[in-house]
Amino acid sequence: MKQLSAFDQIIGRFDKILRGLPSKKVVQNSLPSLPSIEMDSSDPVPLSLAEQKHAASLMRINHCGEVCAQALYLGQALVARDQKLANQLYKSAEEEQEHLQWCKTRIHELGGRPSILNPLWALGSFGIGVTAGLFSDKISLGFLAETEQQVSRHLASHLQELPAHDTKSQAIILKMREDEERHAKDAITLGGVNLPKPIPKLMQFFAKIMTTTTRYI
Repeated sequence: MKQLSAFDQIIGRFDKILRGLPSKKVVQNSLPSLPSIEMDSSDPVPLSLAEQKHAASLMRINHCGEVCAQALYLGQALVARDQKLANQLYKSAEEEQEHLQWCKTRIHELGGRPSILNPLWALGSFGIGVTAGLFSDKISLGFLAETEQQVSRHLASHLQELPAHDTKSQAIILKMREDEERHAKDAITLGGVNLPKPIPKLMQFFAKIMTTTTRYI
């Protein structure tokens, strides 16, 4: 059997991201750590149509964010100089894939659909990941940490926006935020450095464009 190169493996993973295909790991571990969001037939308190639409738009943003996170990590892993860093990036990407499936399931439950712009944002994120990784592994880790910190704050804002009785979406976001905060800490532990001040501001600017368009498209 032909041994796939690192680039071939990245392309295979990237193809799965864009097509929304779960890995074997995700299938085996689908939602066991979130007993509060077992896929029962209804929420404890039914959501109104307006609440369902609003919650679906928020989960669509989170779904797109997970697509971008995977693409970002794969871009960084492709050019990582240290194998330990590459392994950490692959591990984070696997966890983001689990998040991706949770968000996708919840979007469909709410009667929504994923963003049609996901391929565009994924390609952009992959390019950003490669660019950050080419500077140095420490810059790449710093970029990862800053990304996860911004995502954690973003998820916290979504918890405030969700209907108070949408416990399923809340449970998903809470678990995702816990994992993102851990990813940020891991990146700093592995040697991530603080980024120059303009970069986090630019990241926030582009994230705002992504979240605003994905909310509706």
